Amino acid sequence: MSSTSPLFIILLATGFAVGLGHCIGMCGPIVVSLSLNLKGERVFLSQLFYNGGRVTTYTILGGIMGLTGSFTIVASNIASLQKIVMILAGIIIIVLALTMMGWIPFGRIFSDEYNSKGMLARGFKRLSEARSPFAYYPLGLLLGLLPCGPVYTALIAAAAAGTESSHALQGALHGATLMLLFGIGTVPALLIVGNLAGLGWVKSRRIIYQIGAVLMIVVGVYFVIRGIQY
Repeated sequence: MSSTSPLFIILLATGFAVGLGHCIGMCGPIVVSLSLNLKGERVFLSQLFYNGGRVTTYTILGGIMGLTGSFTIVASNIASLQKIVMILAGIIIIVLALTMMGWIPFGRIFSDEYNSKGMLARGFKRLSEARSPFAYYPLGLLLGLLPCGPVYTALIAAAAAGTESSHALQGALHGATLMLLFGIGTVPALLIVGNLAGLGWVKSRRIIYQIGAVLMIVVGVYFVIRGIQY
């Protein structure tokens, strides 16, 4: 996969669509609470640190997934493992994307609801009580681990991209870059919500979210076709 691969653009666009559609519902209340905790100029700075931490977590996870995918190359000559992995990854991405569109029931991982219980919630409560905007970077790192269907789908794409890499480091870099772009794509919507906390807007965000799902279907089809061509 070259550096000009359309997957990089698609993941960025998917992140933007998912940000306007899904993240506003799930992460919107979180960033609003952060904005209410810090006032004045520190609000925007805290939002930048929070989103920076969240994108960092996505990037690290993407690197791990890309590295994992690249390991299949070692065994690619055994029963066409690489081909099978790419096709299966593509099918899984398509299924998850259809779930994002609401066409297939798949539990609550695509829900807009944030679970206020558990270890992540306790960590969030402790860090969010800090008055320094710098505390919001580790908060973003922590909440980047929130169960999230669209993130899972993007991570599978990152792993599948690793299977096309010539060595492990390249696989990790491809996976990290894909998730970095996906994460960056989600940032604008949350910055807007965080700085316009009282705004009740984007009633059509479900449609935008579904556009992101369609883009992920494109990614899934890409990997299925690539797997068949091997």
